[in-house]
Amino acid sequence: MTAKSMLGIILTLVGLVGLIYGGIDFTKGGVAQASFVYLILGGVFFFAGISLIRSTKA
Repeated sequence: MTAKSMLGIILTLVGLVGLIYGGIDFTKGGVAQASFVYLILGGVFFFAGISLIRSTKA
């Protein structure tokens, strides 16, 4: 397993945690700016990690 693949897995997991935390915060009734920040950053990290995993050769 290469360093790029490991970084992709870490980014994907961090993004997934950010998306889940932002979604929970958003559904609790808080339409705060922090909810959108967690959702946007989680999405960026998640899709960056997925694309990094897909671009590395097995």
